[in-house]
Amino acid sequence: MIKAIVIDDEKTSRDAITGLLKRYCKNVEIIGQADGYKSGVEEIKKHSEFDLVFLDIQMPDGSGFRLLEETHDINYEVIFTTAFDQYAIKAIKYSALDYLLKPIDPEDLISSIEKFESRKTAPSNKPNIKVLLENTKNPDSNFKKIVLSTSEGMHVVDVDNIIHCKAEDCYTFFYFKDKKKMIVSKTLKEFEELLSGYNFIRPHKSHLINLKYVKTYMRTDGGSIVMTDETVIPVSRRKREAIIDIINNL
Repeated sequence: MIKAIVIDDEKTSRDAITGLLKRYCKNVEIIGQADGYKSGVEEIKKHSEFDLVFLDIQMPDGSGFRLLEETHDINYEVIFTTAFDQYAIKAIKYSALDYLLKPIDPEDLISSIEKFESRKTAPSNKPNIKVLLENTKNPDSNFKKIVLSTSEGMHVVDVDNIIHCKAEDCYTFFYFKDKKKMIVSKTLKEFEELLSGYNFIRPHKSHLINLKYVKTYMRTDGGSIVMTDETVIPVSRRKREAIIDIINNL
């Protein structure tokens, strides 16, 4: 049985989560509830053993992120529950943590619980939470780190050290400044959305590049970009003009 705590300042939201869990996830037992940051901290510290916290992000007396900072030494996993908050959701995705959008869809809830169960034998997600808290300390700055999940485990990497990414089927290959390579079982489109606005562009359907590491633009053979690691990246015909403009302004 999964022991869980629900923390949300809205009673209707707490009731909705507990009702859905009772109906669709009978392997989850709610052992506690709280209506804010302060009561949430108290509720978490009151219980010696539990597995999971459903955590609202925006609460009147303090954020869910602040709650995590105060209870970081307690071993539990978290599923965020939030109305659409673009900044918070992007921060969560960068940290490879799970979230549910309000109003919560039963299928999404079931999927989150199934993912939680599949991770129960994996290492703690504390590194993920650490990345989340580091990235959200200054909302005005770009996120500096991202968590990449591979078959070997969870890897915390500096965004600035990514030279380029390449798509192969449903996988994305990451190539780094130190010449290391990493394979992640997510599509390139997902990382394009995450890294947009962070000096990354997609010159070709199979490639995402960090402009910081562009070495040369070649006009021959329809156009291509040579990166600092000497990888040659093709440029699609429909993006050629825009890419040339971007590179001219570097």
